[in-house]
Amino acid sequence: MIKKILVVILVIVTSISYAQEGTSSPYSFYGIGLQKFKGTVENRSMGGLSILTDSIHLNLQNPASYGELKLTTYTFGSNYSGLSLDNAQGDTSYKDNASLEYLAIGIPAGKFGFGFGVMPVNSVGYQTISTEDDGSQNQFFGTGGLNKVFLSAGFKISDAINVGLDLNYNFGNIENKAILRKPDVQYDTREIVKSDLSGVSMSFGVTYKKMISDKLELSTSVVSTPSFKLKSDNSLELATIQVLNNGVENVVERQEVSVEDRNLDLPADLKVGGGIGQPKKWFVGAEYTYLNTEKLENRSSVISNVVYTNASKVKLGGYYIPNYNSLTSYLNRIVYRGGIRYEETGININGQSIDEFGISFGVGLPVGNLFSNVNIGFEYGQRGTTDFGLVKEEFFNLSLSLSLNDQWFRKVKFN
Repeated sequence: MIKKILVVILVIVTSISYAQEGTSSPYSFYGIGLQKFKGTVENRSMGGLSILTDSIHLNLQNPASYGELKLTTYTFGSNYSGLSLDNAQGDTSYKDNASLEYLAIGIPAGKFGFGFGVMPVNSVGYQTISTEDDGSQNQFFGTGGLNKVFLSAGFKISDAINVGLDLNYNFGNIENKAILRKPDVQYDTREIVKSDLSGVSMSFGVTYKKMISDKLELSTSVVSTPSFKLKSDNSLELATIQVLNNGVENVVERQEVSVEDRNLDLPADLKVGGGIGQPKKWFVGAEYTYLNTEKLENRSSVISNVVYTNASKVKLGGYYIPNYNSLTSYLNRIVYRGGIRYEETGININGQSIDEFGISFGVGLPVGNLFSNVNIGFEYGQRGTTDFGLVKEEFFNLSLSLSLNDQWFRKVKFN
């Protein structure tokens, strides 16, 4: 079983590194792309909360949660996203894509727990066209993103306190392509900028859980991620091309241009959250995240109308289970989740902050033995505005995950 799981992880890592688009947003042009949600479908369905920990689910946002595990847990999640784009002129377009969101395994070992896996961190995927007054047409394309392979460990200091550490290797590549087409000119001009990204990072986490009455439990969580450097190996190609009617680009002349490699900042962030609930019955909580995104920058060029600022996120969510151990009603054992969030992206274009809002809900459906479950989540949200020459996005995400449990390292007894 372990060998099969490792083979699957290697295949996924390889495929993700070459097929990384998880967005169709034109705002993914800036920095190193739009940040992906780095948690499970269970978290995402509750507005993105990273507070909750238990013995049978992975919480990929806080490494301290591995100290809670009692069963070996392996999980993977996928997402289908639809995106509607609108501008001030009333133009509308629709795009969609599907992506793998994560693959991870968590293994308990007494007071310790550890895990490893892979997930996307940032995503680039856009295609835009602008037309000038003289009839010139500029086409812009972007693909790729940043991913991470992670190794996590958590330790239960006491019944109430867990601590943990994430070690991450970040890798990926991004390609930006621009084509300038002028009327009455035989050939077009094409520019391609490629960046190979790599670097390490880490996160520290703490959780505190305490019964404050016979039924109510207080849960708190803190996760700190320092800033780390990300190496960007850049290349620039200029070419004269002819674009055929079928879209094929025939190269007439090509030139490689020397461009400086750079070290980019992976922004630091701090997440603090807390909530209250009845274990295995209900929970409601809130979380605040501060992101030091003012140090963000584009990989190979300076954009005059863009400023990066520090950002924040506010999330509220929770769950409800009618009766987790009901023997007569399957519906009573379903986990019902919901949440809401408001986020600043840290991108300011033409003096306008690009902010994001989302509302989500989902269900956890029990399957098989040992508390395994299928999780389905839905999110609707908005990003940006049609003012100041910008684009307003309306998006929805349909997410699906499997959380499977097994018992390893069982003691064998002989009569």
